[in-house]
Amino acid sequence: MKLLFDQNISFRIARKVQDDFPDSCQVRQIGLDNVKGIEIWEYAKNNQFTIVTFDADFYDFALN
Repeated sequence: MKLLFDQNISFRIARKVQDDFPDSCQVRQIGLDNVKGIEIWEYAKNNQFTIVTFDADFYDFALN
């Protein structure tokens, strides 16, 4: 499983899970910081990432 950590979650967390989830990253690492949530959603969908976030926006995207 590849995890994509939203900008509200520290890149340090992504580093800590690298052994268990080696393809995981934080949005800043791939140039998606300060973009709209829907852009992160689309990137995750197109690249088989599971989003890790505290934002309710992504829950709303999943319902549509």
